[in-house]
Amino acid sequence: MEFVNTGAKDRFLERLLLGQPPASPLGWLNQIRSSATERANALSVPTTRDEDWRFTDPSPLLKFSFQPARVATRLSQAEIQRFVIPEASSNRLVFIDGMYAADLSTHCGDEHGIAVTSMARGLSSHGEVLHQHLGRHANFQNDVFCALNTSFLHDGALVIINENVAYPTPIHLLFITTNPGTVIYPRSLVVAGAGSRCTLIEEYLGLEGDAYFNSGVTEIVIGKRSRVRHIKLQQEGDCAFHIAQCAVDLGRDSDYASATISLGARWSRHNQHVLQTAEGVHCELDGLALISGRQLADTHTFTEHAKPAGYSRQLHKCIVDDAAHAVFNGRVLVREGAQRTDSAQSSRNLLLSDKAHVDTKPQLEILADDVKCTHGATVGQLDAEEVFYLRSRGLDDKAARSLLTYAFAAEIINRIPVASLARRLRHTVMEKTHLSERA
Repeated sequence: MEFVNTGAKDRFLERLLLGQPPASPLGWLNQIRSSATERANALSVPTTRDEDWRFTDPSPLLKFSFQPARVATRLSQAEIQRFVIPEASSNRLVFIDGMYAADLSTHCGDEHGIAVTSMARGLSSHGEVLHQHLGRHANFQNDVFCALNTSFLHDGALVIINENVAYPTPIHLLFITTNPGTVIYPRSLVVAGAGSRCTLIEEYLGLEGDAYFNSGVTEIVIGKRSRVRHIKLQQEGDCAFHIAQCAVDLGRDSDYASATISLGARWSRHNQHVLQTAEGVHCELDGLALISGRQLADTHTFTEHAKPAGYSRQLHKCIVDDAAHAVFNGRVLVREGAQRTDSAQSSRNLLLSDKAHVDTKPQLEILADDVKCTHGATVGQLDAEEVFYLRSRGLDDKAARSLLTYAFAAEIINRIPVASLARRLRHTVMEKTHLSERA
């Protein structure tokens, strides 16, 4: 059985909805998929007339006839070795073209108070957790790309940290795309029990230079007094399209810190919704987009303080070269009754060429009266006095500018708590700023 679409509003969505996987034996999962398919049929691909897409034109995506991946390319351990993170060697889930690659994955199963496995394999042992959370946090009612992903929901990454378990090593979710012309729907669910600790690395890579489309959804549920560190790294292929939704629910006195790094893809968008569902939440959101050529990187965040005594900090940086275009829209909502909220947001943007373009829109919506909230944005070029100072110390103009650009990005990278990943990102930034040529 397949959920067949016959009434999508446009041909692009109609093509994407064809070829859905067979129905699940679980009625609740079929119901979620069916509801998502109905919403995808009812919705349209957004345009620049939609306020949330005013600066990002999705029309380049519509020029392609992407097809769901049917068979994943087989890769060897040697071929993925350069992507291996040593600190996460015991807990790595690998998905090739959206399909779980058991032979490339390493995990401890249900040992040590955690479960790291594919959703399909976890249905029998963790069906109750999946039923409670899967598809319940990422809202597909008004987002066509989230609805598309959910309509294809049949497998993905499942991470469960049991109560009061402080897991010492990172967990690596690695999504690799190899087939051009395909659409992939990566899915992840992370549930951190009360009093637990973990670090999650979510990484997207492309091995082909031709166009493909990755449309991912990640749901993260953080229990009371839990602490989660989350790094999302996007290094898709040069011609790829990447759209990601991340929904985070924070319990009482929980602590969530994320770093979203966007380096690849011809066209990318990251939507992150962080919801404070109880008092005393601590949240830090870092972001870095480093783009050039004709790349577009769009980041939309929504931090929702719904309960009292919430704390949030956000720092998002864009480094834009050539004719690239970066977009940042950061919305902070303090709901009525969310007293003693302390929130600050900063968007800092560096333009490296006359044709580089940034649209930034930090927003505060405050419905409570006992709060401390600030926001701000800067867009500019390298400081001429700083360049002059470095040149006076013996560097030529290009080296001085490269060093200052690297330092601008390093503030975000240096806060990543996984040493080998931070080193890899530093090297990538050095290459992109041409600093490695002089090292």
